[in-house]
Amino acid sequence: MKKFKRYCKTLQLENDTRLIEEYKNLHAIGNPWPEITHGMKDVGIIDMEIYLDGTTLFMIMDTEENFDHEKAMTKLAAMPRQSEWEAVVSKFQKTSVSSSAKEKWKIVERIYKMDQNKEFKAEEGYVEEIKF
Repeated sequence: MKKFKRYCKTLQLENDTRLIEEYKNLHAIGNPWPEITHGMKDVGIIDMEIYLDGTTLFMIMDTEENFDHEKAMTKLAAMPRQSEWEAVVSKFQKTSVSSSAKEKWKIVERIYKMDQNKEFKAEEGYVEEIKF
């Protein structure tokens, strides 16, 4: 079995149908900038999914087991094109243009997991096991 950490986060988009469609297109297959995806992988993010409900985004971020969220987000913010990407997506989000990804995305607390055997604080990530 391989262990990883899971973080779940939310972010609010502007309530504008045109902007939401543009934001979805920016994240469609092949559209995210390669430097952004490479940067996330370089800091220890294994996989990420983003879901949309109205104006609320919900992110599931799976990371390496020893992932330190604070350090990784600081390192990610300094990577090539990251600040440029944040400026582009900020027009869709209910945040300021100068906000970092760490400031925009709010970590949410897990309150239930089927077959739960150990609890962690949301900021520490939830350690999960997966069979390969």
